[in-house]
Amino acid sequence: MREQALEIYNAAVVAVQPARLLPSFISNEKGQLRLHNQLFVLTEINNIYIIGAGKASASMAFEIEKILGNLISDGVIATKHGHALPLRKIECIEAGHPVPDQQSVYAGERTLQIATQADEKDIVIALISGGASALLADHPLGTTLEDVQILFNQLLHSGVNIDEMNAVRKHLSQIKGGGLSRAAYPATLVSFILSDVIDDPLHVIASGPTVADPTTFDDAINVLKKYDLFQKIPAAIKEWLVQGNNGIISETLKPGDPLFEKTTNHLIGTNKIALLASAAKAASLGFEPFILPDNLSGEARDAAIAFIKELSEKKYYVKPSCILLGGETTVTISGNGKGGRNQEFALAAFVHLAQTEKNIGIQIILSAGTDGSDGPTDATGAFVDDEIICKAKELELDAASYLSNNDAYHFFKKTGGLIITGPTQTNVMDIVLALVK
Repeated sequence: MREQALEIYNAAVVAVQPARLLPSFISNEKGQLRLHNQLFVLTEINNIYIIGAGKASASMAFEIEKILGNLISDGVIATKHGHALPLRKIECIEAGHPVPDQQSVYAGERTLQIATQADEKDIVIALISGGASALLADHPLGTTLEDVQILFNQLLHSGVNIDEMNAVRKHLSQIKGGGLSRAAYPATLVSFILSDVIDDPLHVIASGPTVADPTTFDDAINVLKKYDLFQKIPAAIKEWLVQGNNGIISETLKPGDPLFEKTTNHLIGTNKIALLASAAKAASLGFEPFILPDNLSGEARDAAIAFIKELSEKKYYVKPSCILLGGETTVTISGNGKGGRNQEFALAAFVHLAQTEKNIGIQIILSAGTDGSDGPTDATGAFVDDEIICKAKELELDAASYLSNNDAYHFFKKTGGLIITGPTQTNVMDIVLALVK
């Protein structure tokens, strides 16, 4: 069953590879550059610049170099440490994720340098994917990188969702919240975006560097207050946000701003595309696929309980079936263990299944990130199946204790349930599946 579950998961990852997606949006033929539905005569363009960031940015850049080659004048992308690919024309910077580091700041500086040097006869192509909020960094005047790192860690441990987190991050940056559109103007800026956010709101993905921002300084402050963080964040960050809320510091770019007249954004890959590919693979393996209508969201352990409840209560599934769910959960960390949201989901599912008396026919559950990473670990997720159940009993492991300590990684390492793929060069959130017979 593990082999079949992995085949279904891998189908999702393959479907959202930039090599599959970008060629339908970008071409270079007969002296013309096509960027989706925009055509440009190459002789009328002075320079083509490439900028970008995210866990998929290296593979996006690799693909665009194959298409444009020596037409590229200069470029830089930032990806997570360990995710780099060999590029010829575009500088590839490995930087910190999920917390920015000095390389993230350097990547931000290089990106702004290229964007600001572009003029009205130049084209800037932005390659954006999840993870860019940390990989492409700057910090407000009067604050330090350490201040920003402390804040990022506080947000990551609080259970804040991505929309809320990015409302805060956008108000601490000259890059996010439309900042790249401001920097590149009056050049033509065309952005290709791989979504790692539920429902694909462009202003949230990667903190919307090329998209108008509907959120405000007041929203950012309210998020921090909601999670009891406002009095705990670094003083310099707090002062910056208060000044912004009082109108002393300029807001992010808002909808209708003329600086967006030369910016076009294209969504090229989503979790839905990945789920449909998984469903097709499941069908080819003899399973009846069902994609659940609700997104995977909320606290990982709550989402796992809801998933098991869904499987136990629904009678209309044709067996054997493959139940699929996509999205992204959060984890409020209270313990000192190691793990990630997918491993936490899998462990919570394990614990809840052990408490479920009814035999609901689940053969295996898989929860994994499409990017190849899950939290600060080398795994991308975990399995729950009979092998895990037997091994946990053999080792006399108390799964509930591991869960309460947020230590799913060590539970699954001991039981052999970790899924380790390495970087996948894409990122469209997570895939959860259950094979039921």
